[in-house]
Formats: sequence, structure tokens, C-alpha cells
Amino acid sequence: MSRIGVSQEMVKKLFGDGIPAAYATDPDFQDILSRFIFGEIFDEGEIDNKLRELLTLVVLTTNQTFPQLRGHAHAALNVGLTPIEIKEAVYQCAPYLGFPKTLNAISEINAVFQERNIELPLESQKRVQEEERLDKGLRVQKEIFGDVIEKNRENAPANQKHIQDYLSAFCFGDFYTRGGLDLKTRELLTLCILSALGGADSQVKAHVQGNLNVGNDKETMITAITHCLPYMGFPRTLNALNCVNEIIPEK
Repeated sequence: MSRIGVSQEMVKKLFGDGIPAAYATDPDFQDILSRFIFGEIFDEGEIDNKLRELLTLVVLTTNQTFPQLRGHAHAALNVGLTPIEIKEAVYQCAPYLGFPKTLNAISEINAVFQERNIELPLESQKRVQEEERLDKGLRVQKEIFGDVIEKNRENAPANQKHIQDYLSAFCFGDFYTRGGLDLKTRELLTLCILSALGGADSQVKAHVQGNLNVGNDKETMITAITHCLPYMGFPRTLNALNCVNEIIPEK
């Protein structure tokens, strides 16, 4: 089947029978978009449509592109993602984007859930008690990154050790320990959030190694980053691939 036919089938699967509004004003542009994203990108590599939609949601959250975020929230439900999986993917953005941008995205997701008659709030996915945040977060952090975490904590200047504690307790204790998504998925989402953010090459490299440590191989990372290309553009995609190649050189 040609990429035109593939794109038409994928668009229907994701969004139903509606016609994108841009066809009324910018049909050439919409054809380029649809045929590239849904006729080529969605067919690249070995990840399923559920994971593709989670990746799309976190990059659109990073970009704060809300009309598209709403559309893909509907698509995520249409391909079988649960409301909890969708919410947890957006929550995962908070340590990297900050709370205001994450709350903006949550508001859009909630509006879609209300349109779809999904009752809020969803079942809590909290798995860590207040007094356990640091210890359990540190445990997950070490599982992802290994012994380098203790070295980072030991080498931090005295006036910055609190940042290391926040990283362990907040980023990993409050978010990575939650239910709804497994560790491999959270770590792959984080890699794509950081790639889309731009200017975070050292963190991208760290999370390339982290992905490798939790079982996401190089091809999975390349496929995930490639999937994000239409949403974050070539410069950030190429920067992310350079980071992957630096940490995992081609044989």
C-alpha cells in the first residue's frame, strides 16, 4: 500500500472519520503533514501505537501545543490507552518542564476526559508514603543509573546537596515510583521529553544510558526519537540521535 493509503487508514484509526480543518484552508500542507506523520513515521520501527501516542503526548506537552494535545488525547483513548496511562505520561513531564506547563497540559487532558465521560479524579497511583520518598526514589534512581548516583551525591558542593535530595525524592520518589506505567516506559518518555526540550544534551546522554540499563535497546530509542521528529523538528531530533550515538556507538 502507498503511504497515502497507509496514512488514510492510520488517521481513521486514530481520529475517526472527521476531516482535519486545515484541508479547508491549507490542503497541500495538510497532505504533506498527514502523509509524512501517518504514512511514514507511524510505520517506522517496532513500537506499537499505544506507545507512539504516549510519546506524542509528552512531546506536545513539552511544546505546549494544546490543540494538537487535545486531538492526540482522543487518539490515545481510541487506540486503547487507559486514562491512567495518559495521565501518568503527562505527570512524568513535571520534573523536566516544571509544574505550570504540566498543569496546562493536565487541564487539556481533563477537558478531553470530560468530553468522553471519564470520571475524575482517577484512581490514585501513589505507591510511596511521605517518609519513604527519598529512600525509594534513590533506589529507583540507582536502578536506572547505577553507582554514579552515589558519586554525584558525594561530590555535590555543600550548598547544593539539597538539589540531589530533591532529585531523588521528587523526580524519582514522587513520579518514577507511581503505578500506571512501568519503568521502561517512563524512562523512554523522559528521554523524549528531554530531547524535545532542547538544550539538555547532558541529561539526554544520561537518560540514553538509563534507558539501556532498564532494557530499552538502541533501536527502541532511535524509533522513539524518530517518532517525535514531526513534533520537535530536525535540529532537536538530530541532537538527540547524536547523544544516542555518543553513548552507544555504531558497531
